[in-house]
Amino acid sequence: MQNFNLHTHSIYSDGKSQPREIVEEAIRQGFSAIGFSEHSPLPFDNTFSVKDYDMPKYVAEIAQLKEEFKDKIEVYCALEADYVPNTSETFSVTQEKYHLDYLIGGVHLVGQSANPDELWFIDGPKWEIYDEGLQKFFDGDIRRGVRRFFEQSNEMIENEHFDVIAHFDKIKMHNRDRYFHEDETWYRKLAMETLDLIREKGLVMEINTRGIYKKRYNGFYPSPWLMKEACAMGVPAIISADAHHFSEISLEFEAAEQALKQAGYRSVVRYKDGRWLEKEIL
Repeated sequence: MQNFNLHTHSIYSDGKSQPREIVEEAIRQGFSAIGFSEHSPLPFDNTFSVKDYDMPKYVAEIAQLKEEFKDKIEVYCALEADYVPNTSETFSVTQEKYHLDYLIGGVHLVGQSANPDELWFIDGPKWEIYDEGLQKFFDGDIRRGVRRFFEQSNEMIENEHFDVIAHFDKIKMHNRDRYFHEDETWYRKLAMETLDLIREKGLVMEINTRGIYKKRYNGFYPSPWLMKEACAMGVPAIISADAHHFSEISLEFEAAEQALKQAGYRSVVRYKDGRWLEKEIL
């Protein structure tokens, strides 16, 4: 089973564990690497991203853990960069400023405003917020809302520099087959356009397990049909727990490996010394 996780949140953003607790648990589980990826700072108050003034402390603490445990595990410092057009800091500027090992790019807030009250939050534990935003910003038109999510994802892929794309079909999470079904032609067209851009830009596609173990969705991000398409296109994949607690760092990894195998994958990738290397799925 994959013995590393590069998508991890600690108390610096919306996680529940101290970084040291996470590293110690990763060592206990026999991990070869653990990567921290707090939600990047945003220019408005929110409950999930690392505060701008905490970034130096975050980077310093991970560097200290990297040195302390270098004989037992590789520790990496990264961010899950939240993309909000005309609002979030340019990814490459953030990476250079803090000398980050890698970046994960993701869309959680749909819109183009620095005012959080004008952004559709498609993530989080409450489907009611998803529904309210759909009504408020898109007059209940699910096709408009989903299209904007994928358009914003495409803008991020085309305009920003990063390594891994996070849960790129997460717009389906709170849908729960109420507003649309994934086999609808319009939806598949939008998802495939984004996947084609992922391939074109050479990004790594994460297989995110969090929906399953948090019981917010009954499958992976992305869905198996997208994994199969991605494999045929040669898009590299990595399994991510999107862990917010030390107990979550490897949850559903075995099931994710089976899903990848069924989609045709024979390897995943991992980060090491500035490079992305293939690792065979056993």
